[in-house]
Amino acid sequence: MSKKTEIEAKILDVAYKLFVKQGYKNTTMDDIAQELGMSKKTLYKYFPGKLELLAAAFELLKNRLTTKVETLLENQYIPFTAKLKSFLTVVANDLAPINPELLEDLREHAPEIWGELQDYVRDSAYLRFQKLIQEGIDKGFVISGMNKTLIVLVYASAIQNLIDPKFLAQFPREMHENMNLKTSKLFDQAIQIIYQGILTDEAREEFQKA
Repeated sequence: MSKKTEIEAKILDVAYKLFVKQGYKNTTMDDIAQELGMSKKTLYKYFPGKLELLAAAFELLKNRLTTKVETLLENQYIPFTAKLKSFLTVVANDLAPINPELLEDLREHAPEIWGELQDYVRDSAYLRFQKLIQEGIDKGFVISGMNKTLIVLVYASAIQNLIDPKFLAQFPREMHENMNLKTSKLFDQAIQIIYQGILTDEAREEFQKA
């Protein structure tokens, strides 16, 4: 890695963490330069502005996530159940820092980048997930007759809506207060509900007989 590339990587890492912590609107180039311990003039030598920094930071995130997911899916030596759990964990770990406040900020102040992120998740992550579900169907790990697209859509709808402020605003305030979860925990519990259910083994048997 060249010195220039190393510095750019450090800038992107710091900028991304500040965007997550403070939001895009409230993060300035001064903030980023100060956190890096460099002058703003030096920062501008590497990136012409805050929007370009944001775009580059998300491009790095998308590339990193793609590499992890593709490597996982192509590994023929990992059992399907372990692969499914690892896939969901990788996606959750990389996307969890993108909290509802940052998403709303992006939608309002960086709509083009917001759209690109949505396109990536829709066209890349979900199609790869559908491929994994098909593997589970082929190997007999997913219940016969289950629609692979519906399985992915249920997961996608839950994850997207649970971190979408406009969706959450439809519900009473007391429900918001009762769901005081960090985004990472929210992902974990949503996955558990979708793929393991909310009922105990005993309750599941009674429910099937009802």
